[in-house]
Amino acid sequence: MPDTVFVLNGPNLNLLGTREPEIYGSDTLDDIAGRLDDRARSLGLTIDMRQSNHEGHLVDWLHEAQARAARAVLLNAGGFTHTSVALHDAIKAVATPVIEVHLSNPHAREPFRHVSLVGQAARGTIAGFGALSYLLALEAAARF
Repeated sequence: MPDTVFVLNGPNLNLLGTREPEIYGSDTLDDIAGRLDDRARSLGLTIDMRQSNHEGHLVDWLHEAQARAARAVLLNAGGFTHTSVALHDAIKAVATPVIEVHLSNPHAREPFRHVSLVGQAARGTIAGFGALSYLLALEAAARF
């Protein structure tokens, strides 16, 4: 599975396309998954795309990514980005590189979004480019 990239999405991302489109855009998670699948194929990769509103699922999936020797993880932890010591520790605990992904630019938003516990543990962060953020992160992951 070294040619697989896990794409993990946290709380409320199942509502993309209808949730605050002025911030997050009108693309759904399925729209993003389709673009990622297309680009991944051209890079010789496969995507394993998942979403959960539960923090523990994201932790378990980070562990699974390592156990399955995934090439990388693209992680949009949603609101857990700013609060989850558990995700921070899980990222630090696995050898699989994790790229933090955000549709919006957290630094241009409310002050509580300016601190990223996920970003402090991730290999890198791509934010502020809408759905393109995922594709840019995939491009980076392809180079690991």
